[in-house]
Amino acid sequence: MEISKGMAVYKNMAKKKPKIKITRTLRQGANESKLEIGSHTGTHADAFFHMLGKGSTIEKIPLSKFIGNCIVLDFSDKKNTIKKIINNKKIRKYEIKKNDIVLLKTRSKPLKKFDYNFTYLDKTGAEFLAGKKIKCVGIDNLGIERNQPGHETHKILLSKNIPIIEGLELSKKKQG
Repeated sequence: MEISKGMAVYKNMAKKKPKIKITRTLRQGANESKLEIGSHTGTHADAFFHMLGKGSTIEKIPLSKFIGNCIVLDFSDKKNTIKKIINNKKIRKYEIKKNDIVLLKTRSKPLKKFDYNFTYLDKTGAEFLAGKKIKCVGIDNLGIERNQPGHETHKILLSKNIPIIEGLELSKKKQG
């Protein structure tokens, strides 16, 4: 996602919106600015430390976890507006291989503001993906789970060394 002052942020929290401050102008020699953002702004990766007290912080996760064969699973069907849950039954039909990077597309347009009723991956879907030994999982929402007690989806994936990328812009990506 493009970082801007007006971008969508988790739960529409104004205090989490990026702050961009001009610190120097051309009259002072060069245009420069200071950017202040939270770690969960726009497209970001959740480190294992995010939900696991003894997990690695982001700088210790090898970049190789985010590079490789990728499969996009499209769940943006507008007919499926009531059940906004991606579970193992919905994922099972796809040919997901060990070390794949799985991207979950849930919308057909870029995210403009936070949707409290966003499509999310439930614990059964997380368990299925972990069992496939994928390399990484990503989603186009600002969270991969919604109102799950104990953050089960995060903990299942992160405890299996599977980083999570949230806030991807997948609206123009096709399944496959």
